[in-house]
Amino acid sequence: MELDWSIIGWDGDLYFSNDSWHYQNFKGSKWQKINQEIIQKYMINTYRVLLTRARQGMIIFIPEGDDNDETRKNEYYDGTYGYLKSLGISELI
Repeated sequence: MELDWSIIGWDGDLYFSNDSWHYQNFKGSKWQKINQEIIQKYMINTYRVLLTRARQGMIIFIPEGDDNDETRKNEYYDGTYGYLKSLGISELI
């Protein structure tokens, strides 16, 4: 599958914090840590596939965190945003 343009919504299932990637699965009403290495590899591969399908361009959407909401903590989004920005990905306003 190839697309001319795409938009990717990056949520808290895979987030960058303290110089490493963290893996979670949302079950019921909360996030649960994923410890199994094979499932972590599948998750990384899922994002790799999504990030390599646009031929002309893509937008990566990272929502704002909210520490008042346990399912949307700032740590799930701020580190990933900072990491992608450090790679030279520009921000749209």
